[in-house]
Amino acid sequence: MLSRTHLNVRVCSRLLGIALAVAAASAAGAPAGTVYTANERDGSITRIELQSGAQQTTRLAVSPHNVQISPDGKRVLAVGVSSHAGHGGGGGAKGKLVVMEASSGSPEPVLLDAGDHPAHVVTDAAGARAFVSDSGANVVHVIDLASQRSIGQVATDRYPHGLRLSPDGKTLYVANMRGGTVSVIDVDSLKETQRIAVGKGPVQVGFSPDGARAFVSLSAENRLGIIDTSKGRLVKKVAVGSMPIQMDATPDGRRVYVANQGTSSKPADTVSVVDPVAGKVVATVTTDKGAHGVAMSKDGRYVFVTNIEAGTLSVIDTAVNQVVSTHRVGAGPNGVTYSE
Repeated sequence: MLSRTHLNVRVCSRLLGIALAVAAASAAGAPAGTVYTANERDGSITRIELQSGAQQTTRLAVSPHNVQISPDGKRVLAVGVSSHAGHGGGGGAKGKLVVMEASSGSPEPVLLDAGDHPAHVVTDAAGARAFVSDSGANVVHVIDLASQRSIGQVATDRYPHGLRLSPDGKTLYVANMRGGTVSVIDVDSLKETQRIAVGKGPVQVGFSPDGARAFVSLSAENRLGIIDTSKGRLVKKVAVGSMPIQMDATPDGRRVYVANQGTSSKPADTVSVVDPVAGKVVATVTTDKGAHGVAMSKDGRYVFVTNIEAGTLSVIDTAVNQVVSTHRVGAGPNGVTYSE
């Protein structure tokens, strides 16, 4: 049996090792690239140049719930509800898709109709079409970005929310919060091919890099669901923190970072690091109040987490699973996206 002295030495050595690793990460410099946050309570998008820390905030005519960079890095797309129905989009829908240039000092954003309650947006692999989940109408709107027109919609289960494109670009997975399912949509035919029962309160989905697994946050169960995409069914649930929202997997597929938001009265401030093969949490990172959105750098070295109650963005170094920097952004940062 180890003595108390030996245990204390071991603990101190571990803490020293973590401190030195964090210091080494800081000395190596800030991560490269740009992060965008959708500040829902502020009606804005914040653009952060990570190496310099410089910020640019663009005010919008919507309260942006989600933001996504296009695959070529040239466009930033956001969705939210507008108090000025018809502004820029020429229609009466309250929900808007915002399309803006990613470059600093870009022209005025374009607003397009996107139903009454748009939640999330992604594009196809070519960046030609935008897919917008409409929680109010139980559909996914399909919008051609060149013509700026709707070209169709796909029915889903109740209250579609988060959605992600599979790594091969062929399939769209959509989390249906009130249906307790994930809709599987064929991108070419624009048809729902399957509904996978997953559990209570699915908010967002994600994929392993090889597409063999899909992940779904079960906010009402405090669990991360794991889907075998070849079998088209849920195969595992992993207990995480309070009210998990968004997640992202590392490029090697060995870890999934899950943001735990908690409630407005009792906000959580952690990110659960899940080993999807072992089916367990292997680390917990403390961020800031209301951890919500998750995006990852292309090399998997950094994870970017919006903290909706704190109004901040946390940068996690995945080598040590520690927050290495924090950026103050607009009020209520929700969605987040990263570009090299």
